[in-house]
Amino acid sequence: MKYCSVLLLALVLLTHARECNPFPSQTPPKEGFKEYVVLLHGLARSSRSMVPLQKALSKKGYGTCNIDYPSTDYTIEDISKKYLHAALKRSIPNDADRIHFVTHSMGGILVRHYLKNNPLNHLGSVVMISPPNAGTEVVDTLGNIFIFKLLNGPASTQLGTGPKSIPKQLGPVNFKLGILTGSKSINPILSAMIPGKDDGKVSVRRAQVQGMSDFMVVPHSHPFIMRSKEVIEQTVYFLGHGQFQRKPGKPENHID
Repeated sequence: MKYCSVLLLALVLLTHARECNPFPSQTPPKEGFKEYVVLLHGLARSSRSMVPLQKALSKKGYGTCNIDYPSTDYTIEDISKKYLHAALKRSIPNDADRIHFVTHSMGGILVRHYLKNNPLNHLGSVVMISPPNAGTEVVDTLGNIFIFKLLNGPASTQLGTGPKSIPKQLGPVNFKLGILTGSKSINPILSAMIPGKDDGKVSVRRAQVQGMSDFMVVPHSHPFIMRSKEVIEQTVYFLGHGQFQRKPGKPENHID
């Protein structure tokens, strides 16, 4: 029993990678930009994890807003209402022509929830990186364990695959959406909980959502996919062209 408890604790800790954030959570409105990109990190991460993407987007001429939010302290509904809405009001000028979103992991679910309840007339495109759009079996397996809930917070338990999970309640998307998800895992224990190809947290199949505009699978793992040069380039390309850039001769990555 003692060894089982130690193994279980190690298993739960493998799902958690809390990240400290040395950057301010809010950025003031910036003058001179017409198009802005809002970046949202994943569960137990910080805006620091999105800095490589932010830098690449800034070089392309976008105004950027890399938002920090307390992902392990509140539910998805509370984060959307109390933090995301306020951050957008503070950080995006009223005369912005377009607002795009780029998200990692749970950040994609946060955007879906926000846009369903707060439609934006000047919404541009959205790129989601490894989003649990149909939930994840990891939460089905570990979500009721006390230590998991303690470390990952109430939002984490809302990301299961059942009909009452937040992702399943949001329905199809009605905006231009490109999804990049990984097929490489560095966590064999968690991958054993997930049927089919996965990135160590989310299956390729469950990253998809009805209404998406484009979908691409890349050979990267969940914790580091947003830092990949390939993913960054594809993200920038989608925001400019409304689709991902495919090399001649490479097969489509869509999975029905």
